[in-house]
Amino acid sequence: MDWKLLATTFGTLFVAELGDKTQLACILLTAKTEKPWTVFLGSSMALVLVSALGIVFASFICQYIPTDIVKKVAAIGFILIGALIFFDKL
Repeated sequence: MDWKLLATTFGTLFVAELGDKTQLACILLTAKTEKPWTVFLGSSMALVLVSALGIVFASFICQYIPTDIVKKVAAIGFILIGALIFFDKL
């Protein structure tokens, strides 16, 4: 196992997800239902599934499209989304 990659992945996702709308949804669901372990289990399963789908999709795409092109398309997508949010269009 590549421990450096594991730590990098954990750190990146931890910081990216901290304080986002998913965490706020978990807080609201826990407050509403007063069942923290059920919310924890459901949200954990959802994050694992979404991550697995992303990995499968990336593995498939990278077989046909070079990684540098995928990075550039992703960067353009993030810039576009950022611009739309900046100009209150999203």
